[in-house]
Amino acid sequence: NGSAPGPVLRLRDGEPVTVDVFNETKVPELVHWHGLFVPSEVDGSEEEGTPTVPPGGVRRYSFVPRPAGTRWYHSHVHAGRDMKRATYTGQFGFLYVEPKEEPGQYDAEVFLALHGWDPYLSTQGGDGSLDAVYPIYSMNSHALGSGDPVRVKEGQKVLFRILNASATQQHRIALPGHKFKVVSLDGNVVPLPREVDVIEMGPAERVDALVTMNQPGVWILGEADDQVRNAGLGIVVEYANRSGAPRWAAPPNTPWDYTMFGRDAETPEPAGGVVPLVFRKKFAGTRWVDHWTINGKSFPKTDPIRVRANYRYRLRFDNQSDEAHPVHLHRHTFEITRFAGKATVGVMKDVIVVPAKKQVEVDFTADNPGPTLFHCHQQLHMDYGFMAMVQYAG
Repeated sequence: NGSAPGPVLRLRDGEPVTVDVFNETKVPELVHWHGLFVPSEVDGSEEEGTPTVPPGGVRRYSFVPRPAGTRWYHSHVHAGRDMKRATYTGQFGFLYVEPKEEPGQYDAEVFLALHGWDPYLSTQGGDGSLDAVYPIYSMNSHALGSGDPVRVKEGQKVLFRILNASATQQHRIALPGHKFKVVSLDGNVVPLPREVDVIEMGPAERVDALVTMNQPGVWILGEADDQVRNAGLGIVVEYANRSGAPRWAAPPNTPWDYTMFGRDAETPEPAGGVVPLVFRKKFAGTRWVDHWTINGKSFPKTDPIRVRANYRYRLRFDNQSDEAHPVHLHRHTFEITRFAGKATVGVMKDVIVVPAKKQVEVDFTADNPGPTLFHCHQQLHMDYGFMAMVQYAG
């Protein structure tokens, strides 16, 4: 609708909605309703059987939005080496599903989407393979120093709904002088809200965090990495009746750990058993894009993850590569049960970053029948083999 991000779509939990998507480009498009429990034919994945929106055409998506929480929508097409397609573009936006009862524990609500622009493929790693490089970044529609600040008042409680809409990059976000009280991950309320100095997010992850405005002044909310922040990934937070140059201070280098928001406990192996998924890289050559495998195979040759309806399964992500992977399961939510050796319960997500050379285990209930895509949300990885299908029996 002429903006990037697109408009915030506020829907109500359980109330049917229809969205007409007009494709005014010259190529087929798809809209993925990320984090929603919707049928495969409207989920926005060609692999699941969702029809594309034809060039110059229109497609009607009708569904019942659930579950409540911070979701988002984005293009879900193959990009390959085309840096003007899919999640590299501005074809994304917030989708917030309002709960039936809103506790209203905040005074103001701010949606912030992180994104990199004008990417190109370059050799930056030591092996000479190609990766996406971004010369400029934004929070919402402006780079740091442009656009309006986030205006706040002393004593306010502000709920920041933050989305990493990057196609490929993780980000660490801080607001000097303030702490983030993390209340939801990927739109799902956490068992143990915690205050942190830094929020770390892989592509497609969302964090809802309350900030008590108790340090009057003009500040920068932005990326901890100086180079990325100076290239635009930040926004000014301005208290009422305060002026001057916005301030920045480097945050502590504290590690990000999902388990701090859950309870420390072991979870018995579910009835469906354990599904091992091993992630490896296939070096394709200097100045080529790396290929990726799950259990030794690249999509579309990856073996399906076979499930039976209403059974619970454990996915064991074994990342044997030297890169972190933000893996996403469509149409379902999963519970983290073990992260890098640490047991936990209660943290529900739909994307999780599996660290390099580490293992992560998540449990999910197969309660939404239909073809279901599992993939790395790093666009280059997804496009070059890092996908598999969940198939329901019968």
